[in-house]
Amino acid sequence: MSKSTKMSLPPEWDDDERMNFMFSDFKENREVNTTDWDSKMDFWTSLIIKACRDRGTVCVSLHELNKSFRRKEKSPLGLGTVIQSMARCGKIQRESEFAANVDCGWLSWGVGLLLVKPLKWTFSTLLGSSGVAIEESFVIIELVKEKAAELLGVYRSSEFASSSVVSFQELCTLSTDVCADESTLCMALLQLQRDKQVTVSLHEGEKIVKFCQPGQDRVSQVSEVDMGIYQLQRSEKMLGERVEKLGLEADKCKEEARMLLREGKKSQALRCLRGRKRVEKRADNLCAQLESIRGILDRIAQSQTDKMVMQTYQAGVAALRLSLKDVTVERAENLVDQIQELCDTQDEVNRTISSMASADEDVDELEQELKSLMEESKPDSISDFPDVPTTDLRPSREAGLAGMDLLSSLSAVPYSTMDMTDEQLEEELNKLTLTDSGFEQKKTTSPAKRLEPAH
Repeated sequence: MSKSTKMSLPPEWDDDERMNFMFSDFKENREVNTTDWDSKMDFWTSLIIKACRDRGTVCVSLHELNKSFRRKEKSPLGLGTVIQSMARCGKIQRESEFAANVDCGWLSWGVGLLLVKPLKWTFSTLLGSSGVAIEESFVIIELVKEKAAELLGVYRSSEFASSSVVSFQELCTLSTDVCADESTLCMALLQLQRDKQVTVSLHEGEKIVKFCQPGQDRVSQVSEVDMGIYQLQRSEKMLGERVEKLGLEADKCKEEARMLLREGKKSQALRCLRGRKRVEKRADNLCAQLESIRGILDRIAQSQTDKMVMQTYQAGVAALRLSLKDVTVERAENLVDQIQELCDTQDEVNRTISSMASADEDVDELEQELKSLMEESKPDSISDFPDVPTTDLRPSREAGLAGMDLLSSLSAVPYSTMDMTDEQLEEELNKLTLTDSGFEQKKTTSPAKRLEPAH
């Protein structure tokens, strides 16, 4: 592991009792104490992954782990068991096996994976082995996937994103902030190659990397067109550097001519100026070539854009044809006619319902009007009744004519034959009322005593 970044240790690292347990070896049988065994395994697994992430590396070996986790002149005794367990769970994999699983000729460019020691072919399975080689390197799968995603993001946000092919050296310079060393970069590239996002090949002894472009599911193999574009880009870069160098040389000749002219060396100053003219002429020629190359690259970029647009159009036409497969003008007209017919039917139903509702409203209005008339025919209050007369009902001399008028206003006494019994007369008289006074007043004097039958 790289030691460019300091490793952060957990808080319990200073707890002697806790660390004595963690530094002890694992029991041969996990079933003896499952809780302690799992606790120790989880502690070292998470610490190994965290330490490698902090240092920016994706590979680890037992030798490096023993050195990194040394405490009070002691190294953990169970790290070999931890590595075996992580391999069983698929969290780590031998570096050689990880590289060999990529379905391409990785040996053609992967010889530089390990900077110090050569890549060893150790394809023996880890499961069931008696131990772990102390120098053997393992790849942490979780971290190498993270590095691969970071590398892809850095490429797509860089100036090289417009070109699919990049040289390995340019990629090394580009990924200095992501990959701690070249070995980490190679592992990230292998992961991208496994994910079909990158392909790596050799061209005239130079390693080149082709990235998958946005909109593509997987990267294609390096074609002649890719190599032609790569050569043009290299020529553009080389000519640009030469033009810049010639410009500096022309400026230098001008300064020398100025200095010689101050010293009075006119002939030498003229030679410097002639040299400056020659340099500027070469620079002009290179600039013309550079513009030609840039024009070709622009046309290639435009053609690729046109090709992408054409492919998009083709996909759109195919999708539109598929979506309109069962749609015809006749069917559309038939559907419109059906919809119009249903709308007309719905309008008729609404009109019918509205007419019924209006008829019900007319009946309600008539009933309401009749109720109002009935209420108007009744007296609103007792003040609407006529006043009760306060005069004496019996005629007197003083009353005179007034008493006669009152008596004349009374209802007529029913006439019947005198052979009626007293009970019948009393019942008949009880029915008499003073209608003009506004209320009923029963007679208190028995008519049988006031009227005597004629003999």
